[in-house]
Amino acid sequence: MSVESWRNSKTWSCKPGQPLPLGATITPEGVNFAVVSRDATSLSLVLFKKGQGQPIAEMTLDPKINRTGDIWHILVVGMDTSLRYGYRVDGPFDPKGKGHWFNRENILLDPYARALEGGETWGGDSSDGFQADQEAPFHRRCCIVTDDFDWEGDRPLNLPLKDSVIYELHVRGYTIDKSSGVVNRGTYRGLIEKIPYIKSLGVTAVELMPVFEFNELENKRVNPKTGEQLKNFWGYSTMAFFVPKASYGSNGWDGNQVKEFKEMVKAFHRAGLEVIIDVVFNHTAEGDSEGPVISFRGLDNTIYYALAPESKDYLNLSGCGNTVNCNHPVVQAFILDCLRYWVVEMHVDGFRFDLATILRRDHKGELLPGPSIVDAIEQDPVLAHTKIIAEAWDTQVNQVGGFPGRWAEWNSHYRDDVRRFVRGDKGMVPVLATRIGGSSDLYQASGRHPYNSINYITCHDGFTLYDLVSYEHKHNDENGEDNQDGNDQNFSSNSGVEGPTDNNLVNELRLRRIKTFVTILMVSHGVPMILAGDEFGRTQQGNNNPYCQDNPISWIDWHLTEENAGLLRFFRKMIALRNQHPVFRRSRFLTGEDRNGDNYPDVSWHGLEVGKPDWSEDSRVLAFMLDGSELAQDEEDDDFLVILNGDQVKHSFEIPRPQEGRAWFRVVDTGKPSPEDILDEDKGKPILLQRKYPVLPMAALVFITRRC
Repeated sequence: MSVESWRNSKTWSCKPGQPLPLGATITPEGVNFAVVSRDATSLSLVLFKKGQGQPIAEMTLDPKINRTGDIWHILVVGMDTSLRYGYRVDGPFDPKGKGHWFNRENILLDPYARALEGGETWGGDSSDGFQADQEAPFHRRCCIVTDDFDWEGDRPLNLPLKDSVIYELHVRGYTIDKSSGVVNRGTYRGLIEKIPYIKSLGVTAVELMPVFEFNELENKRVNPKTGEQLKNFWGYSTMAFFVPKASYGSNGWDGNQVKEFKEMVKAFHRAGLEVIIDVVFNHTAEGDSEGPVISFRGLDNTIYYALAPESKDYLNLSGCGNTVNCNHPVVQAFILDCLRYWVVEMHVDGFRFDLATILRRDHKGELLPGPSIVDAIEQDPVLAHTKIIAEAWDTQVNQVGGFPGRWAEWNSHYRDDVRRFVRGDKGMVPVLATRIGGSSDLYQASGRHPYNSINYITCHDGFTLYDLVSYEHKHNDENGEDNQDGNDQNFSSNSGVEGPTDNNLVNELRLRRIKTFVTILMVSHGVPMILAGDEFGRTQQGNNNPYCQDNPISWIDWHLTEENAGLLRFFRKMIALRNQHPVFRRSRFLTGEDRNGDNYPDVSWHGLEVGKPDWSEDSRVLAFMLDGSELAQDEEDDDFLVILNGDQVKHSFEIPRPQEGRAWFRVVDTGKPSPEDILDEDKGKPILLQRKYPVLPMAALVFITRRC
């Protein structure tokens, strides 16, 4: 091993070190460094003082004593752990031949780094980041951090998935607006300040959009209306997978963001709330061949990325420039190590996997017919009790219903079918019944359960719930892509006027449709997920792809909690109704069978007339009764009747006779203004069976039985 030093006279004492664990590990003797690079011809550890651009030392590793297999390793004795580090890796540069991108001019990040220097301030000076070309210097460096933290006995909560209600939010966007009223706006600590509000909703878990370190300045487009540079606001462009984003910390310097993330998780757990994080293993921030060299590309491009066999071009099944070679053994091990770290050291309760079908592809981009990293994740003993949720598609294929075992999935079929019914489309009644019953067409044949379906109407990707009923078309002009980005198929309806309006009838219809969406979501079998801000009518001004908008388009406007207090009240009470009644949270699909001999099936379907559901193409109405005695494990519940009118006109429905000694009481009518739209169960309005019940267009009703 040779040692070169700059700007100081210190003698560096080094030992061969150990190949495992990978990354930088503090030992009694010093710091052990280990990194994988199969095809490198030489590799150096480069050390920096805090905040300095020039290195103070570089240790060139001797492959005879500092290499075990494909792992390069070295132990620096007595090393000051405040120093920063990176790797200089040399080898063949042959992008179009062998597919190698080695270049010793680059200082590369350690894939196993736990924190980075640089990027501590959101949108800070670009010198903290990098320029989008190959030759530019990369200024972020790896920090050495310890796992010391007083968890005070905290453990992941392991709440039953079937009883979950998930709340998707963006760490920065949730509290960065002044209206949030928090001290630490846009940060992990800002979320801690909002825990009482989140808890008051009745949700059981927060699902955080990407928190792995990314560069928000990588977007080079400008807003055509304002001229301001757009950002990568969402963060689906990971540069360091073990690293919590520094600028989401109130103090993200010196690795302090790691501590703040842990403090946030501990606080959520104390409130009984789980933390699920959105993880992006399908592509990286290095992008296509025009993108920067950050880490994987310079360490071993042919291992980490799926390449076209002949041209060695990056396969782009992610739509983001590259595709991670997830099923190479080295990459599989990396992904599993990363997930275990976030569970063991960071105490997260689960993961939502972005474009998860890429996890089932081989190095040529072909879907694997046999086991993949998807199966390894499901079977991993460390991850055995975590929630694993797939976005079960990529740019080429949709595999909703096709993930194995305990995997849950964002159910895009549920999203689209419910949207189409509430838009008033024909032919949606039969499929709506299937979605409400747990999507048996997707999950039953493989032995899975309704809770494998994550039911949602909206998420970060697309319209908000308010915009879904207020815009016929996307309005993404401010994204700088000529309104070409974002999904064109939204199954939305503007309710009569495009965008904001003072027309009271239009606004009443919009509010009614929003509440009907929420009602359907909360009475459906499966796991409901709601988008933060939908509970009080947040708008993105018709933008259905605001990935680049770090401004009020994406920020939560907390004034709306007062302006739309009635809607917020409706959300809270609908979530509470679901949480209080296991009849909506069964582990088995609705079948219409009488399971206990009481002459009442678990579900009975109706139309305008009792016992006559209309499954025809022209039908837009559905009613169903849930038998609360048809539950598992000796549970019993009340009976419920739900009526849905997806038509443009008012209809009157016959009410089925309740069980002996009981009467129907109305608790929900989305056609009524607040507070009559949803009532406490003990204050429900009794109804008479002698007359039909009128239901407004696009309205939903819920009745509960009570003993006479």
